[in-house]
Amino acid sequence: MSSLITVFNTLITDLEAIPSFQIFISDLVTGEITILTAIFWLGIASGISIIAGAIGGIWLARKDLGYSLAAMIGGLFGPAGVIPAVIVGLAILKFV
Repeated sequence: MSSLITVFNTLITDLEAIPSFQIFISDLVTGEITILTAIFWLGIASGISIIAGAIGGIWLARKDLGYSLAAMIGGLFGPAGVIPAVIVGLAILKFV
């Protein structure tokens, strides 16, 4: 456990020395939308939508398809509406 903490501390220290990482973190904190922050938020939204789609698939079709297939199909269809909405939303926030 202590070696994991040491590795994590070393990684954070190394990342703090990279100027582009500092710029990325400051853009995230201030809310400025750049291409890197847009990709970051798109990844976060996609991950959440996959999990939510799987839960919704299980909730709706668990008896008809089974838990595994319902979760798989829900996880695939979950991001179908979220990814375009996030891209449009980020573009509107960037240019307005």
